[in-house]
Amino acid sequence: MKGQILKIFKREKGIVSGETLSFELGVSRVSIWKHIRKLQDFGYNIVATTMGYQLIDSIDALFPWEFPDRESKIHFFPEVTSTMDIAGELARKGCSHFTVVIAGCQKKGRGRLKRIWHSSEGGLYFTIVLRPQIPPVLSLRLNFAASLVLAKLLRQMFCIDAMVKWPNDILVNNRKISGILSEINAESDRVSFINIGFGINVNNDPASKEPTATSLRCILGKKISKKQLLSEFLDKFESYIDNVNLDNVISEWKKHTTTLNRRVKIVTYHDVSEGVAIDVDENGTLILELADGSIKKVIYGDCFHV
Repeated sequence: MKGQILKIFKREKGIVSGETLSFELGVSRVSIWKHIRKLQDFGYNIVATTMGYQLIDSIDALFPWEFPDRESKIHFFPEVTSTMDIAGELARKGCSHFTVVIAGCQKKGRGRLKRIWHSSEGGLYFTIVLRPQIPPVLSLRLNFAASLVLAKLLRQMFCIDAMVKWPNDILVNNRKISGILSEINAESDRVSFINIGFGINVNNDPASKEPTATSLRCILGKKISKKQLLSEFLDKFESYIDNVNLDNVISEWKKHTTTLNRRVKIVTYHDVSEGVAIDVDENGTLILELADGSIKKVIYGDCFHV
């Protein structure tokens, strides 16, 4: 109902009477008044006059009704421990493919290897639940597809030199602007679900806690619409995984990476390796040439450019 009220306001671009809203939406004027009061509480600048109501301006909100074509699959929370936690619960309960969990901020945002992802207000934090019909061995390709689509979108929307870093960070001028984390649930030879979580530094300033990080606002010097960025990404990512052959993901990803042909340090749960990143295979494994000339394959870990 709130989404429908906002849609009418945006269509009319002026004062709309409570009677008109009541008639068009098939509810009482008291119900309309309650919904408008709630929208005002959420931060929408709606003024009441003797002739009706008028939306003065919208806000950069991530409520489900702000994504009318996806509203039934969007779950927004002002604050959570982690969107990955919520998405995991929904996935295990059988939520549909491409369900999206969004948070205004996270108290316990997670990075790779159980690191903390600082998730202050102003950033964009969300997890997408995917149910692809693929074997587990191909699941990492979806991670690479996610980072590839996001990097290309940032280039397109903001004319910045966004590059992907193995396995799925996004850097601008060698400073992290986004991190991506995934969790998989599989049964025998088939994936049950893959949850891909995103942390994008948009209007926050992460540098005080992460000196090697930056944000879109810091780079561009202006505030960015998180709603527009998320909407564009969801459309492009869904279209990509539905219509593009995943066999081509890695080769396309390599064209936009800053990791290959340079010295890197890879940290895993078990060890630390240093060498030259010479390639990434068709399933996303990093091929590392060590100092003694031997080759090491790394499936998962944290990568630091040396």
